[in-house]
Amino acid sequence: MTPETRQQALRRLRIIAGQVQALERQVEDDRYCIDVLDLSLSVQKALRSLDSVVIEGHLRTHVVEQMRNGEQERAIAELLRVYRVQGPGESTTEPQER
Repeated sequence: MTPETRQQALRRLRIIAGQVQALERQVEDDRYCIDVLDLSLSVQKALRSLDSVVIEGHLRTHVVEQMRNGEQERAIAELLRVYRVQGPGESTTEPQER
């Protein structure tokens, strides 16, 4: 990770940490569900933003280096792993029954 990417990631993580603390307070205070959901969705968006910073940094540094060094299969495997873990339209949780 480049120093610039590290700084961006840390800045975003500090923001996320504050949001998570606020989210915990909302739940403890039994705040209105929509308020909790609004903040939860904001945290999720912030995490996706962090992911974007990290993946861009990875593409610009490690993937370029892997391609130059003949490690195309490694680069492809890593990117497919990320894609498969949380690809488009995938859900990591099942809906709960009532």
